[in-house]
Amino acid sequence: MRTEQDSMGNIEVPADALYGAQTQRAINNFPISGQPLPAGFIHAVAAIKAACAHANSELGRLDKDKADAILQAAHGIMQGEHDSAFPVDVFQTGSGTSTNMNVNEVLAHLASAGQPVHPNDDVNMGQSSNDVIPSAIHVSAALALGRELLPALHQLEQTILGKGEKLQQQVKTGRTHLMDAMPLRFDQELGGWATQVQYGRDRLQGMQSRLQQLALGGTAIGTGINADPRQARLACAYLNQLTGQAFCPAEDYFYALSSQDTAVELSGQLKTLAVALMKIANDLRWMNSGPLTGLAEIQLPALQPGSSIMPGKVNPVIPEAVAMVAAQVIGLDAANTVAGQSGNFQLNVMLPLVASNLLTMITLLANSVPLLADTIDGFTLNEAHLNENLARNPILVTALNPVIGYAKAADIAKKAYAENRPIVEVALAETELSEAELRELLDPAALTRGSQQEKG
Repeated sequence: MRTEQDSMGNIEVPADALYGAQTQRAINNFPISGQPLPAGFIHAVAAIKAACAHANSELGRLDKDKADAILQAAHGIMQGEHDSAFPVDVFQTGSGTSTNMNVNEVLAHLASAGQPVHPNDDVNMGQSSNDVIPSAIHVSAALALGRELLPALHQLEQTILGKGEKLQQQVKTGRTHLMDAMPLRFDQELGGWATQVQYGRDRLQGMQSRLQQLALGGTAIGTGINADPRQARLACAYLNQLTGQAFCPAEDYFYALSSQDTAVELSGQLKTLAVALMKIANDLRWMNSGPLTGLAEIQLPALQPGSSIMPGKVNPVIPEAVAMVAAQVIGLDAANTVAGQSGNFQLNVMLPLVASNLLTMITLLANSVPLLADTIDGFTLNEAHLNENLARNPILVTALNPVIGYAKAADIAKKAYAENRPIVEVALAETELSEAELRELLDPAALTRGSQQEKG
């Protein structure tokens, strides 16, 4: 052990620890979950520290040698070299001050090889936890979206569209209320999924301009006390060089520090995406159900034994995993909603929870989406079963409504269902229409076009 000192006095810290007194106090004070903040968030804080050191050096406020040492140390953290040095629990002080000081202390320790670097006076120059942590929420989320989730969603959308194109000639029974309905083509059904994914991606991209606005420069309460007015813009320019993003100082610092509305918006869009993915996953589960007593329209790739007691059983494990991810994301969004309400006067005080939840949501979705894409790309059709069900679907009689009327059509449908006979056969006996007329009117492929023009 070694003795470290802060404004509250002395405290013992492990001799090999890169952090100092304030981090150790947080470790002692918050033995709650054993879950530190995600590495991506710590890397974002380090990027902000590098950007501020660069800006303050450019402004002549921070000694260049100190700034260079902080920059070098920060880049090491950003590359994941010291992830174990950030053990502070997610459930800590609501401003995230413990994590801000954890990063400040580690950077000061790493940068002090040539000359003493102070965690507050040097590393934290012109900053506060109150503007750094909200900024890091935005930076880490924007990077995770751009690098992980948005590309995965593009891949999923293209996979679904490609699968639909391959299956565009296959007609199947549609379902509403889980009951037989009018027919549709596989490309129509899958096209609906692809649009859900596309719109989910569009929503996330549509809020990027708000996500790229940073609280950095607002310092303690939004007034910018102790920061050079030029620091935030210089720091954002450096961040953009590092990340390829378009970060800028927030239009209103008081808004940026006191609220987490943008984070709640992002959380809500992630929840909406999760709802879409759960819908797709459950459709796949139903279509795959059986293989003898379910719908048995498709066969998903067989990935692992499905039971420890029933030999030969294979389950839809990827759609189930995706559905659980969706449930978790929906739950985390509820927590973020509560956290967003916890802006008291000039500061939101549930920032670490929001940071952790957003990155967890993005990671879960980004990791599960490619698995879902592979599952969709890999399923095969049970064509004979699809065609048999289609031929016996009594709801095809809907197409006869304009010719024979709803009541007569309903009688035919009931009789076909009761006698388990094809609808054409019953309609031929019950109407004056010829077999050729009936087959033209009840052609499932033609019925998938409805009364609308085919899209080019």
